[in-house]
Amino acid sequence: QVQLVESGGGLAQAGGSLRLSCAASGRLYSPNDMGWYRQAPGKQRELVATIPSSGDTVYADSLKGRFCISRDNAKNTVYLQMNSLKPEDTAVYYCNARYWDANYWGQGTQVTVSS
Repeated sequence: QVQLVESGGGLAQAGGSLRLSCAASGRLYSPNDMGWYRQAPGKQRELVATIPSSGDTVYADSLKGRFCISRDNAKNTVYLQMNSLKPEDTAVYYCNARYWDANYWGQGTQVTVSS
């Protein structure tokens, strides 16, 4: 069973930065894709960014230029650097790991941006 352990959420002021981390464990090989999604109160879960084990990253159009996703395959860890945060970035952020045969979610980490 794969476990995803997220860290780095919390409270930030508008214009500030936060960095999220998510480490995957439980399999001998890296996920095909890792990524971040978010869900704000009363809204559906939405894509933030994904990154394959090799290849191009994908970002939500509205977040390009402010958020940056990266991963360390040796550590099976994905990161999300969030800059120029806005109150509308407030949400629970979920880590996702996709293997050839299964898809896993982290428990979520709260990000709150105050104005």
